[in-house]
Amino acid sequence: MSTPRILIVEDDMFVALDLETIVLQEAEAEVVSVASVSAAERAADDIDMAILDIDVADGKTYDLARRLRQRHTPFIFVSASRRDELPGELKAAPFIAKPYDPAAITREVRRALAYHAQAAE
Repeated sequence: MSTPRILIVEDDMFVALDLETIVLQEAEAEVVSVASVSAAERAADDIDMAILDIDVADGKTYDLARRLRQRHTPFIFVSASRRDELPGELKAAPFIAKPYDPAAITREVRRALAYHAQAAE
């Protein structure tokens, strides 16, 4: 199995570093952290999962989430926004509110990486 590639889209550097630490404690993975939707769009072509803040430097990550869903790439929202603010078609997406429990992030990363491993078989 190849090393999973995980995209973190978060414009708060401290939160991004914390999320990266949580991910790397859970899995041997390549982590790509970006702070904007435009950078995320460029980085999203070859990833196995994504952790998305909703409101970042240059907009909302909704279109990126839709694109990931169309490609069957697992993602989770980790945001201070409220779940009920999500567009209807994204309300069922995994959502973890900030401030988050690292164990919740770990659970979702495990779930996504299990999906990645199963899809690779």
